[in-house]
Amino acid sequence: MRATFSERLVDLAVNIFLWGFRILIVAIIIIGTFFTIREGKYTSEQWIDFIVFGISQGSIYAMIALGYTMVYGILRMINFAHGDIFMTGAFGAYFTATWLTKAGFVDANPFLGLLIPILVAMAVSTLIAVLVERIAYRPLRGAPQLVPLISAIGASFFLEYAFRGFFGPGKYAYPPIKALEGTWEIFGIGILKVQVVVAISAFIMMALLYFVVMYTKIGKAMRAVSENKDTAALMGIDVNRIIVTTFAIGAALAGAAGVLFALVYRQVDFFMGFTPGVKAFTAAVLGGIGNIPGAMVGGLVLGVFESVGPSLFLEGLGITRAYQLKDAIAYTMLVMILLFRPQGILGERLSKQKA
Repeated sequence: MRATFSERLVDLAVNIFLWGFRILIVAIIIIGTFFTIREGKYTSEQWIDFIVFGISQGSIYAMIALGYTMVYGILRMINFAHGDIFMTGAFGAYFTATWLTKAGFVDANPFLGLLIPILVAMAVSTLIAVLVERIAYRPLRGAPQLVPLISAIGASFFLEYAFRGFFGPGKYAYPPIKALEGTWEIFGIGILKVQVVVAISAFIMMALLYFVVMYTKIGKAMRAVSENKDTAALMGIDVNRIIVTTFAIGAALAGAAGVLFALVYRQVDFFMGFTPGVKAFTAAVLGGIGNIPGAMVGGLVLGVFESVGPSLFLEGLGITRAYQLKDAIAYTMLVMILLFRPQGILGERLSKQKA
């Protein structure tokens, strides 16, 4: 059926609006960047600090985003409880790190003082995620897509307010690791130790995940289930076991990310999973939902833009306290990339491979 004249007119008006919006945002970015650089308010070392902080922050987003994108790739659903699973791991690490610090173990063994809370956080998050999958998702696997989505939101609220009931609404100060205080001189530039450790730890764990998914038997089974669950079952793959494994791996990374987040921001609370969870979901969509490398790239891009953007794009336009608009920068960037590339940064490459 051919579109009527009024429908074509509406489509034209929508396209004009979208292109106008794109041009406006690009103009703001270019003009703001020009005036910021011309004013010379920040030194090159300060810009490097922004970028390094963005990489460390983005690597945390990427680790959380991997859980979203893996579950979506297998079940085609968004696990909105994933941000709160990230929170449960941070709490497990907090209590472990506090006990080790009081015992003097962390100061004597800083490496183990970091590693043990990470392992505890991964174990706690994995246990919670497996329980959520078994109780809240598996009984609804054949239901319409809206039903497990509502269940995921309910699981998210349950975890948040269960932890609030157990541990209270206050914020807990994550114990510092003295070995990570101060800076390291890298190419003559002082960079905070904690940011370097966070970024390196995140990259190591993401590389291990990529290796598991691409080059191990369990990873091949995960990719097979992602392509077609029924065919994978006919080939002898235990689909339920693969789904549980996917939840467990994504949750383990989220738990580790909770420790890294606590090291950077030095606090833990029952609501801490909401904003990083939303940002990580944004990163997953940004990179191409369902694409593991895309989630990694999306997290890093989002972190860097969120760190650099307010100072680079907005301060040159005379906006005071531009850093308070970092969330607006992040979500505007998501809208812009999806307007130009609706499939995400790496979504097209994934579709070509499947084709």
